[in-house]
Order: sequence, then structure tokens, then C-alpha cells
Amino acid sequence: MTTILKLGPSDHGRLLSPEEFQTASWQSGYRYELIHGRLYVSPVPDLPQNWLELWLFGKLNLYVLQRPEILNFVTNKARVFVPDEPEATQPEPDLAAYQNFPHDVPIAQMDWRSVSPLLVVEVVGENDPEKDLERNVELYLQVPSIREYWILDPRSDADNPTLIVYRRRGQRWQRLIEVSSGETYTTRLLPGFSLRVDPRT
Repeated sequence: MTTILKLGPSDHGRLLSPEEFQTASWQSGYRYELIHGRLYVSPVPDLPQNWLELWLFGKLNLYVLQRPEILNFVTNKARVFVPDEPEATQPEPDLAAYQNFPHDVPIAQMDWRSVSPLLVVEVVGENDPEKDLERNVELYLQVPSIREYWILDPRSDADNPTLIVYRRRGQRWQRLIEVSSGETYTTRLLPGFSLRVDPRT
């Protein structure tokens, strides 16, 4: 009989197989990822982070409804499988947006391993900014389908966050100029999409 692991923040860094990670039970109040075969534990986002995540989710989801030929699914519960890693690596972005998401597949047969996003977004947290600003920059570059990586940074002022955009150019990122609060970001990746960096809109 298989023993189900019960894991929490004290298990940060613990070696786990994908099967153990998939079947474990978790202490609430934390987020869990499998990175380089080890458990990565971070706090559940505070309310300001959650506000920003849902604000941006709303903007992207509206675009999904308007332009399904460009994006046809966006979620705040994704798991991204990084290919060609010697140990299982499955970051879980705050937001992930997909092109050609297989809506025709029976729901019970859907699997994160069979889909890969076009765009990923992270909202920087106070407790672990390096995860989004350093670790994930490298990990998402290894996923060929990801064309842009957006980082929303509210640390200096949550009402006036900064948007940092990494855009793929071949096998490397091109870091764009930071988009300040109140400014507008557009991208050829999403024709017709315009994001004014203002979480009150």
C-alpha cells in the first residue's frame, strides 16, 4: 500500500519524485512547486498580490473572449513542465495564457504535461522576490512555447506597480524597458491588446 506523504514548509528542499509530488498532501497556507527534483515552498500570496493577479487575469481573460484565435485559455492554476531538465522541474506561474488550448479533449483527460503556455506572469512577493526575478527567468526561457514572461512588481507601491517584460529572441530573453505605473504596454504577441499598468482600472 502506497504511503501518502504529508508535506509542509519544513520540507523545503526535500528530494521528491514526480509521483510523490503528485500524490502528497499539503499543509495549507503555502504554495508548492517541484524544481530540479526538490520541493520549493513559498507563502500563499498576500491580498495585495492576489488583487494584482486577479486584475491582470481579468484583462487577459477578456482578451481570450475577444480574440480566441490568439489566446483561448488563461488560468491562475497552471503547472509548466520544463523540458530537458535532468530532474523534474514544474514551476507554477501566477498566470499562464495559452494558444490552441485543446478544448475538444474530454475534461477528465486533460493534463498539464500536454499543454504549454504562450505567456506566463508572476506577481513578485515580498518574502521571495528572487523566485520570480531570477529563478523563473531562467526556467521559463527553457520552455520553447513561452514567448513572453511578464513580472508585475508591487513591492515599492502596490497601487503603482511596475511591469517588467521579457520577450523571447531566439534562445535568449530580451529585457524590455520597465513599464511604469500609468504607462501602457502593447505587444505584437497579442494584437489589439493594450494594458495600462493601473490596478484600479
